[in-house]
Amino acid sequence: MTTYAALLRGINVGGNKKVPMAELRSLLQGLGYTGTATYLQSGNAVFTAETGDEESLAAEISRAIEKHFGFDVDVLVRDHAYLRAVREACPFPAAELEAKQLHVTYFSKPVTEERFTGLDRAAFAPEDFRLGDRVLYLYAPDGLGRSKLAETLSRPRLLKGLIATTRNWNTVVKLVELTEGEPSGR
Repeated sequence: MTTYAALLRGINVGGNKKVPMAELRSLLQGLGYTGTATYLQSGNAVFTAETGDEESLAAEISRAIEKHFGFDVDVLVRDHAYLRAVREACPFPAAELEAKQLHVTYFSKPVTEERFTGLDRAAFAPEDFRLGDRVLYLYAPDGLGRSKLAETLSRPRLLKGLIATTRNWNTVVKLVELTEGEPSGR
C-alpha cells in the first residue's frame, strides 16, 4: 500500500470547474482507494492504493472526474517519498520565509534550464526560481498574486507539453504530513 497525493489543476477557481471535496473523496473511494482525504478546496486529495504508478493513477482519476463532473481536469499524482524529497530539497530558506513567499510548481515530467534560457532572471530580482525533480521552486517576496516572475513562468510557451500546477509552501508541507500514513477520511 502506498499513500499518494492527487494534485488537481484549475478546479474551484472563479466559479469554474466546481469539484466539491466530499464528492472528490467519494469518487476516489469508488475507484477502490482507501484512506481518502482532501485539503483545502483547491484540488489536493490524499489516498492509499494497493497498485499502480503515478501516471496510471492520475489518468484513472482524470477519467473518473470527467465522467462524473463532465469536464476535463489535469491531475498529477505523487507519492509520499517524492513529496518529502521535494520539501527537503527546497533551495530557498523555507523556515525563514512566510508561506506566501514560497511556492512549488509540480510538473508532469522533468524540466531543464534550457526551457528558460530566454528569460532574463535578473530583471525579476529579488524574485527567483530554481528547478528540482519535476518541480520549480519560486521565491516571490510579495506573494504569488503580485509576482511578475510567476506571471512570466506561467506563459504557455514555457509550459508547452507539460501539466503544471502550483501550491504554496504551507500546502507543500501539509501534503507531506497527510501522506505520511494512511489518512482518516476528512
